[in-house]
Formats: sequence, C-alpha cells, structure tokens
Amino acid sequence: MATSYDAVVMGGGPAGYVAAIRAAQLGLKTALVEKEHVGGVCLNWGCIPSKALLRNAEIAELLRRGKDFGFSFDNLKLDYAVAHKRSRQVSERLVKGVQFLMKKNHIDVYQGSGKLRAATQVEVTSAPDAPMVNGQTFDGVLEARNVILATGARPTILPGIEVDGRSVITYRHALELTQAPRSIIIVGGGAIGVEFGYVFKAYGAEVTIVEMLPTLVPKEDEEVAAELTKSYIKAGFKVMTDARVESVKAGADSVEVTAGGRAVKAEKALIAISFTPNTENIGLEAAGVKVERRAVVVDSKYRTNVPGVYAIGDLIGGWMLAHVGSAQGIVAAETIAGHEVPDLDDNAMPRATYCQPQIASMGLSEKQAREQGYTVNVGKFPFQPNGKALGLGENHGFVKVVADAKYGEILGVHMIGPEVTELLPEWVLARNYELTPNEVARSVHAHPTLGEAMMEAAHAVEGQAIHI
Repeated sequence: MATSYDAVVMGGGPAGYVAAIRAAQLGLKTALVEKEHVGGVCLNWGCIPSKALLRNAEIAELLRRGKDFGFSFDNLKLDYAVAHKRSRQVSERLVKGVQFLMKKNHIDVYQGSGKLRAATQVEVTSAPDAPMVNGQTFDGVLEARNVILATGARPTILPGIEVDGRSVITYRHALELTQAPRSIIIVGGGAIGVEFGYVFKAYGAEVTIVEMLPTLVPKEDEEVAAELTKSYIKAGFKVMTDARVESVKAGADSVEVTAGGRAVKAEKALIAISFTPNTENIGLEAAGVKVERRAVVVDSKYRTNVPGVYAIGDLIGGWMLAHVGSAQGIVAAETIAGHEVPDLDDNAMPRATYCQPQIASMGLSEKQAREQGYTVNVGKFPFQPNGKALGLGENHGFVKVVADAKYGEILGVHMIGPEVTELLPEWVLARNYELTPNEVARSVHAHPTLGEAMMEAAHAVEGQAIHI
C-alpha cells in the first residue's frame, strides 16, 4: 500500500468519507484514516440508529391510537430490545455500504489514529482491535500533498458532572441501551434531547426534559419552538424550561438533577446540551493550524491558515450536521482538484429534528430577520385544513415562510408537522436558485399532498392563501 498521497483524510464520518470519495472520483490518490468505524458517529452511533429507533417509537404510538383508525387488540407488548437490535442492523448495513464504497473508489483505509506531524505528514498509530476495512496494520507516516481534517466532535459535558455510562449517560450510551429506562431526565431540549425523549416515552418511560432557555428547541423559530413545547406538555412530558442545571448526583440505581432550584429524580440522566470539536491530539499545534473557540478556523473553501490543510464538518463548528459536513467535504475535495466551486450558503443549510411532530427549517427566523434590519412578509399555513394531513391523522403544526418584503427573497422557512423533514428540500432548492415565494406558489403541487401546505404558505406571503 502506497504511503504517499494527493489527499489524506483524517476521520471517516459523513464529512470525511464523502470528501475521500469525491477526491478519488476526481483522480486524486486518496487515503482515509479512521480510528474507530467508517461512517463515524452518524452512521454508527448517531443519525442512523436513532432514526431507526424513532421509527419504532412512531409505530408504537400509532398502535396506541388504534381506536382512531378502527382497530383494537389486547395486551399490546413493546419489546425495546428488538427495536435496539433493528437499529444496529440498519446501522451495520449502511456501514458495510460505506466500506464497499472505499474499495470501489480505490481509497486506502488506515485503521488507526491520525496526527499531523507537519502540514504534509500524517502519523498513523494502528488500532489493532478496531474492525478492518480494506486497510492493514500500519504504524508510520503518510506523505500528503493535501490533508483534510474531519475528526468530528464529542458531547459537551457540564462542569462538575461525571458521566458514568450507567446513571449519567450521553447519546452514545443511550443508543447502547437494550431496555428503555423506567424514567429519565434529559438535560438539553435541543434536537437530541427531544428525539430521545420521544423514543423513551413511546416505550413507557417517564420523561423530564430540562432546558435552560424558555422553550424546547430554542434555536428554532419562536413559533415552532412554542408549538413543540405545547405539544410535548400535552403528550405527557414533564418540561422544565428556564431551568439552569445546578447539580447532577448519581446514586447506585438512580440520579438526581437539580435545576432552577428544583430537584428531580429518575433512573437515568441523559446529557444532551451541545458538542465540542475534537481539536485535541491531532497535531494542530505541530502544523500551526489556527483554532478559535475550540474550532478550526477555515475560509469559504474550508482551507485553514496552513496551505494544503483543510478542515470540514463538526471540527469547524457552525452547523454540526452530517449533511453540512458532507457538502463541505465535496467543496474541499473539488477545491484541491482545482475546480471552481461555489460557496455554500449557510442560510440554505437544512435543519431537521425527527421528534413528533417533526421540525424542519432553513435560514433566518422571523425574529432574526427583523433584528438584521429586514422588512419582512410572513406567510403561514396550518396543516389542519390539509387533506393529506387529515387523512394521515396528523394535522398538527404549520409551514411558515419569512420573505424580504422588498425583493421577495426567501429568508427562512420553518415547519412543524407531519413529514416536514421530507418537504424541506423544495425550499432549499428555491433559495439556492433565487426563487421567490410567488414562484413557489405558482408551481402546481399535486393534490392531496402535504406539499400543498407549502404552496399555500407561499401564497400567504402575499396574503393570497386559498384554503384558509
């Protein structure tokens, strides 16, 4: 196996492996260094297995609503161990797919830890106990004309809190559980917190979500955040907002969390507040790579301050989302290959939360747009009168479009409701190609579909919604 490459990618998650594939497609001799599993956190311990669990939870909730659809049965039994097993099978299938792609694209995979010795050198320390892909045991230095850093991020832990993996856990421990806890306190009301909360509640857990800000999903548009908070309270979640965590005390078989002056006990506590980029022990200092606020500093093409060294994904902060990292990886690889590449538009980055009801958003919230000096028109359409939503029995939520009143530019789109994560790409496409809400509204949407709510919301920007 050659040890000199056009591009060496450090980290095999969605950012890194996509960058490696694109580099190889462009004719660059490429290597990937991964210390655990190709696919990274997302495929192995994040996005994919959690979505499999969420699907099980949705079915469990649907079964409980049987009378709404005219069926009933006795002694409903939910086996979380089976749900866990299915989530692992889904994950393993996708990971094998990525392993195949490494071979198909002739990417050399080095199983081990990577560390910059200089801008053009990556030192690999083999990981003999890790699963091999198409790599081999290797300890040494890879020469690289270009290096792409994609080492990801890890859960942020509050000062003074000890994660023991039993009573106090992170998302990764949560995905390893083969039985749902009887009760759980989730510290953090963002995407991870509300998603795991939904899963465990569907399997009978008593769920308390603690959030230091006034609503759940506080990074979302205020109306969306308020709608989800109301929905979760109605569904029986215990929601503590405006509650800063003061202490987490783990016992032999329980944990006590004190937040906002109130103590709550449960079987487990899940810490799900944020992520910290993995900038330590990867040789940034040796190569002179600039770091600010624990994240690697890059330009619009993901070049660091050191020529030939790029950084992508969670390592650079910003939107720590798998699809964002993948898009950045493509830009970095194409830049290395000498292609002219348009900059990614941060305001067109889609965001998706797979709780129920689902949340999907892009761009500025109404409040952010006004704070930035825009005069805005807002179009909003509920799912309640939407025929497809009514047929599905999931007619809660709405589509909200925030547009610049002067030019019609789509500034942001915020949705909460059935399958809205699948509806969002239309808005991303519209923004990227500078369509206005009027042009979206004039595009005929099939009936009956959930997409009609987007058409109606686009009409509503000009006060012309039909079915409300």
